[in-house]
Amino acid sequence: MKSFLRLGGALALSCFAVESAARAVGYSPKEWIMPYKREALQDIVTWDEHSVFVNGERIFLYSGEVHPFRLPVPTLYIDIFQKIKSLGYNAVSFYVDWALLEGTPGVYRAEGVFDLQPFYDAASEAGIYLIARPGPYINAEASGGGFPGWIQRINGTLRTSATDFLKATDNYMKNIGANISKAQITNGGPVILVQPENEYTQATPAIKPFPDPVYMQYVIDQIRAAGIVVPLISNDASPKGYNAPGQPAAVDIYTHDGYPLGFDCANPNTWPDGKLPTNWRDLHMKQSPTTPYGILEFQAGSFDPWGGPGFDKCYTLVGAGFERVFYKNLYSFGATILNFYMTFGGTNWGNLGHPGGYTSYDYAAPIREDRRVDREKYSEQKVQANFFKVSPAYLTAARGNASTSTWTTTTALTVTPAFGGNTGFYFLRQAKYNSLESTSYKLKIPTSAFGNITVPQMNGTSLTLNGRDSKIHVSDYDLGGATLVYSTAEVFTWHKYADRTVLVVYGGPGETHELVLAVTGLEVLEGNVQSTATRGYTLLNFKADGTRKVAKVGVGSNFIYVYMLDRYEAYDYWSIDTAPHSSANPVILKAGYLVRTAKVDGTTLALNGDLNSTTPVEILGGAPSSLTKLTFNGQDVDFTTSKEGVVSATVDYPRPRFVVPQLQDLEWKYIDSLPEVQSSYDDSAWKAADLKTTYNSLRPLTTPVSLYSSDYGFHTGTLLYRGVFTATGNETSFYLSTQGGSAFGSSAWIGDHFLGSWRGYDAAMSGNSTFSLPNLTAGKKYTITIAVDNQGLDENWTIGTETMKNPRGILDYKLSGHAQSDVSWKLTGNLGGENYLDISRGPLNEGGLFVERQGLHLPGALSANTGWKASKGPVADGISAPGIGFFATQFDLNLPSGYDIPLSFTFSNSTSTNSTAGSSVPAYRVQLYVNGWQYGKFVSNVGPQTVFPVTEGILNYHGTNYLGISLWGLDGGATKVQGLELTVDGLVWSGLSEVKTVEGQVYAERNGAY
Repeated sequence: MKSFLRLGGALALSCFAVESAARAVGYSPKEWIMPYKREALQDIVTWDEHSVFVNGERIFLYSGEVHPFRLPVPTLYIDIFQKIKSLGYNAVSFYVDWALLEGTPGVYRAEGVFDLQPFYDAASEAGIYLIARPGPYINAEASGGGFPGWIQRINGTLRTSATDFLKATDNYMKNIGANISKAQITNGGPVILVQPENEYTQATPAIKPFPDPVYMQYVIDQIRAAGIVVPLISNDASPKGYNAPGQPAAVDIYTHDGYPLGFDCANPNTWPDGKLPTNWRDLHMKQSPTTPYGILEFQAGSFDPWGGPGFDKCYTLVGAGFERVFYKNLYSFGATILNFYMTFGGTNWGNLGHPGGYTSYDYAAPIREDRRVDREKYSEQKVQANFFKVSPAYLTAARGNASTSTWTTTTALTVTPAFGGNTGFYFLRQAKYNSLESTSYKLKIPTSAFGNITVPQMNGTSLTLNGRDSKIHVSDYDLGGATLVYSTAEVFTWHKYADRTVLVVYGGPGETHELVLAVTGLEVLEGNVQSTATRGYTLLNFKADGTRKVAKVGVGSNFIYVYMLDRYEAYDYWSIDTAPHSSANPVILKAGYLVRTAKVDGTTLALNGDLNSTTPVEILGGAPSSLTKLTFNGQDVDFTTSKEGVVSATVDYPRPRFVVPQLQDLEWKYIDSLPEVQSSYDDSAWKAADLKTTYNSLRPLTTPVSLYSSDYGFHTGTLLYRGVFTATGNETSFYLSTQGGSAFGSSAWIGDHFLGSWRGYDAAMSGNSTFSLPNLTAGKKYTITIAVDNQGLDENWTIGTETMKNPRGILDYKLSGHAQSDVSWKLTGNLGGENYLDISRGPLNEGGLFVERQGLHLPGALSANTGWKASKGPVADGISAPGIGFFATQFDLNLPSGYDIPLSFTFSNSTSTNSTAGSSVPAYRVQLYVNGWQYGKFVSNVGPQTVFPVTEGILNYHGTNYLGISLWGLDGGATKVQGLELTVDGLVWSGLSEVKTVEGQVYAERNGAY
């Protein structure tokens, strides 16, 4: 195999050379010779029109989106992967953020928290395949859509075949491609698919041709030249069929994405008419019938903008009911490649987010930002995904047409049938998808045993579909040689062991359900079950009322144990594989909050998981038949084994005692972080704003020299400007236009006299202010100081709009009685600009505040002799006048090992959401630095975020922590933070392995700091 792999890499490289030569002699794109299109580069990951195969096994590629750059603690990757594996998923899709890896043009850095190898290793350990999405453009609500800030200086149109843009991508794509190449499954790694570009779907009319095959082929060539041989997959932003097989610059497998409910979290209970896709399967059959039907991004949550309603309302919009209706609709289309965006969102730490969103990237995802799995949608995903792990007939089932008359006794419901061999799947929903009504019905289905029948068959019973719910009913469903003739209850999981078959089914609370097994012999072990047994068949009819029902069906030595549950009971059940990428012998059990892994070694069963209370555990199948030892998180657990072979135990929850510090009681220090307004300040080391033309091709200058920060290499965080002029004594006003992205703010001073601020509001990406000036002395030089809060760079989703090039800084100004050229300007941002100093935290973590340039936000800075003053902190003292102050303190944590204890820094705030300009809410901006990591931006007059989770690994749970708070008061007078606490958000006894505190740069006096 290794020699074959080397050949594959050579083919990719030779293919790139052939295409380059083809260009040289003038062939058109359609005539380029592409050997890898004629001959597969590898034989491990293959596909047909139904599904992907891995090592010859046909699979449903069931995936969740996770971005490693939004969790900068490598030892926590295994936590996320295990939680996703326990959902029943077998894959994770991930973006790579170019802006974090090539902050200096031509210098690719991928060490420390930016090293992807720990991510690959954790995926392999958990048994998760990876779909790599390196861009170069990713969107992802990341600053610049993943483009580094220096791309603003590219003249050519972004995401096109403009020569300068293509050249700019080469270094990144070469390096990230080589990195992904080493992690391919062909090299023993977890990567099985790679996506070039992202959502290459929408352009302005000026972009012709579109899609541009030259551009897309260039990106594909970059990937292949780097040695990537696994299939390439697309992510059309809507099902337009762009770059599908058979088209120029085609990928191997065409997929698209979909966010049908959008992002209207302000109306979380509203599902507008017409938002449920109904024609996607038909479009697929027209656009790419030779590839599996796949959706590489489907809505699993929602982003929330500055001033938005908050992620709790987003969760209401796209919660468990959304999953039941919309996801089961996708299954009715026959999707076998499915990735949910996001499954774990994480945090926009260190300014990495775009200006349309705030620090949290929780996304209302199944796994919270702080990694808790206590949302119902996590459990709902578990019962859905596990069904497909045990339903191979689904993968090749022929889809029928949706009908409101064929399959039920009412036209209020729509059923889409699918038949794989004898097995029937019936995807049932409300005909009016957003209906809140409950509908009674019976199901009309064909069976091999009884012919066409109407179920339930038990007299006096019918089925119910509640509003915003959907079902998957089955018929002639194989249970390892036995037949489930039909089931109106949904199948969670099943497995045939050597001595038993375990089947777990469930229904919605209060619903009546019925199933028939082609087996005789019945013993009801628990609960009230109506039953009939005749002619080799056993009928079970039960009500899902919160009381478990268990029936033992069969004769001889291999019985079928049927566990009949309501949905909320099913959420406590787990099917855990005992080996990576293998469901050969899963452990099926009831165990509460989270089961991570299960390992069988001889007569020992070792369970690993998380508990939030003392928990009964029942192992229904998969334990050794002669079990002698049961452990949970390495601790021995007493157990009993019933005559039916069920292992029962109670795992105690040892609740620890601990305290976290009260921040107001700590000893704080303070330093002014805006010395630039003082007359004695020396700005000789600042960059002179001397560019008479801008590199930015989007917006022509309206000032004599460019005051766009990216022209001078400053792309992130706070920007500072100083403009010097000689007064005539007749000046009365100063007009200022600044731009920093949504919800940004800016402030201006003349000398140390505060002029005023653009306070910012959610929808404003730029702001205009006219300030009254104090009386100035003729002939005297004055300095105007301006601070601009850069909220990140805009994305570039629609090609041709060039929105990523929207500049940051000063757009225009007018000093009354003066020509613009009378003012000479200097500017600064983060120390070093593109030659950033803190390699450990990357190019975006620091902005241009004085304390950031000096490194005083880094651990160890309290020992620096830099003018610290004693303080009671940002809440008790605050700052006495408009400006920017910095407060710092240290505190120790001594949290118990073996527990996962999410912590947050929580601000008190009187802000109402959706604040607008002119709001009476005090306007101030806070940046939160934890051990040197910028882990929060709080904007009091915009909101909505007040709670800022900071994960273990950034916080040292067993040592000293350094906390910094920058406080920028935008209004006149004194400013105090209204309240700030360190809060405990959760507590579980955890099987998570040790979380190592991330090592980052510590304070040292910085050469050249100013």
